[in-house]
Amino acid sequence: MNLIIGRKPVLEALKSGEVIEQIYFLFGQKGPAIFEIQKLAKQKGIKIGELPQKKFNDISADPHTQGVVALKSNQKYIELDELIARSKNSTLPLLLVLDSIQDPHNLGAILRSAECAGVDGVIITKHNSASVTETVVKTSAGASEHLAVVKVSNLSQTLLQLKEEGFWIVGSFLEGAKNYSEVNYNMPVALVMGNEEKGLRRLTAENCDFLVKIPMKGKIQSLNVSVATGVLLFEVLRQRTSAR
Repeated sequence: MNLIIGRKPVLEALKSGEVIEQIYFLFGQKGPAIFEIQKLAKQKGIKIGELPQKKFNDISADPHTQGVVALKSNQKYIELDELIARSKNSTLPLLLVLDSIQDPHNLGAILRSAECAGVDGVIITKHNSASVTETVVKTSAGASEHLAVVKVSNLSQTLLQLKEEGFWIVGSFLEGAKNYSEVNYNMPVALVMGNEEKGLRRLTAENCDFLVKIPMKGKIQSLNVSVATGVLLFEVLRQRTSAR
């Protein structure tokens, strides 16, 4: 993870379109440059936060921060069209779509399972989602470095484009869903997983061709999203391996 330090460098990075994951301000910072940074960050959907001196220094003890630092990820994101084109090289393409996964540890664990299951690429949302940060890279055990990752603004539009490109959209959902093992995954598949607490958004679910669920026997009727993702991905892999 790279740091951008100082008001002017952070502002210039925002204006130039660099991929910034998060911006931290030392508590109490004000002024025209600070307000402009906050405004641009909000427009771009970049997370911002205010920290007390000690926590701010944990990120950067550089005396030239001017009360603001930005975290710039080393992750290289690609465009959706490029991912679709790359996936067509697979006999049966498999994409993983994440609808507002916010916990970086969950995202890292999901990426690890995705890489092990042979996923061709991962699609995440730009807003209300964790990005591929240093924590995600570590949790993924380096799997994130071997996966193509796309960030999209409009998930519904993305799913429609995937359908037009021949993908069948399979969403993890409870209401009106089939047992996950009852769906035939021997086709181009985009598997959609929802937020840790709220699950798949209703509009996202409506754009799916199939809704699947993992049957539960315990009193708690939900799995951690990273565990559920692993179960579904390896069912896809099992079916495809058995069909050979």
